[in-house]
Amino acid sequence: MTTPLPAANPEDVGLSAPALTRLAVALEDRVARGHIPGAVALVARHGKVAFHQAFGVRDPANPAPMPLDAIFRLYSMTKPIVSVAAMMLLEEGRLLLSDPIARYLPEFAELRVAAFSGDVMAYTDADRAITVQDLLRHTSGLTYEFRGDTPLHKAYMAARVDRLRQTNAEQAATLARLPLLHQPGTYWEYSRSTDVLGRLVEVLSGQTLGSFLAERILRPLGMDDVGFSVPEPHQGRIAEAFPRDPESGVAVSLLNVRRTAIFESGGGGMVGTAMDYARFLHMLLNGGAFGPTRLLGRKTIELMTADHLGGIESSDLLPPGHGFGLGFAVRLAAGLAPFPGSVGSYFWGGAAGTTFWVDPAERLTAVLMIQAPGQREHYRVLFRDLVYAAVVD
Repeated sequence: MTTPLPAANPEDVGLSAPALTRLAVALEDRVARGHIPGAVALVARHGKVAFHQAFGVRDPANPAPMPLDAIFRLYSMTKPIVSVAAMMLLEEGRLLLSDPIARYLPEFAELRVAAFSGDVMAYTDADRAITVQDLLRHTSGLTYEFRGDTPLHKAYMAARVDRLRQTNAEQAATLARLPLLHQPGTYWEYSRSTDVLGRLVEVLSGQTLGSFLAERILRPLGMDDVGFSVPEPHQGRIAEAFPRDPESGVAVSLLNVRRTAIFESGGGGMVGTAMDYARFLHMLLNGGAFGPTRLLGRKTIELMTADHLGGIESSDLLPPGHGFGLGFAVRLAAGLAPFPGSVGSYFWGGAAGTTFWVDPAERLTAVLMIQAPGQREHYRVLFRDLVYAAVVD
């Protein structure tokens, strides 16, 4: 088994133990009041873990406590991993950010953009190609089927672009046949861009996405439980959600990760533990290296974690004071956002409630793992507020 990151007393890395206790009490309280089944939280500073605790139960149908090594569905926390994979190919000279993706995925050579008149969808030609940079920063013009109710979003649903019994190649071909929601490069729209990026990794590497990630990122970093499914011997560690959201009453359905994945979604298909993801964040914080293992160069990490939107308009998913880099939301202002942080910090989260951030200025990384889709926005901010309250030196 892979050695965990080194541990430290909070005070030794400039964190307040009483403040971290308040974080633990807050999560314990939310579990006790039935808002979430359980959670695992991890906070590291200067490369050492100062807080790593489990709360509640792994499965609401089972009284056994949540283990520290519980396996969570990462959903969109898959995106940064796949983004790193693409940048590894860039560092090998296999692609440029400015390359049109049709150079490698010819199905995207003829692009149309949707135009709407009520429920009628018309088309115009795309002004330019989708580039690799567009996929990484979500300016491709693609969308997600759940991001609206236009005729195009309905066309995504009718085409079943989210179906699990398809290959990455088949999904890319389906997306290429559909029109774009926006002209490429003109609007930040959260989308299936990283699914297409995962297909691009397959084409350039000659491997399945899962094989490439396992060989080039997961095994080198010791991310032992990260993958697109959970092997049978480890399925007893899968964290589960309440069958219904305790506040809205809406039924909760999560990805079935017990069966071998056919569709290896680069945008949202992976699972992992808090410690697994902490190792990935440690690599990012250290400029692309984890001990003697180097995945990317320092300047490549700097490029990925800088803003790539400039004046490009964005949807409401980006918080105030933030732009977007190559796989992450990036903080541009000390204020504006309704939560603390540092300029230059970067983050993302997953649909079931997982979240992370990296703060290079404070040499701080943090991961929260929950499986509560309806509660995710609350816990992302609560966790950030209480972790930053612990920074004292």
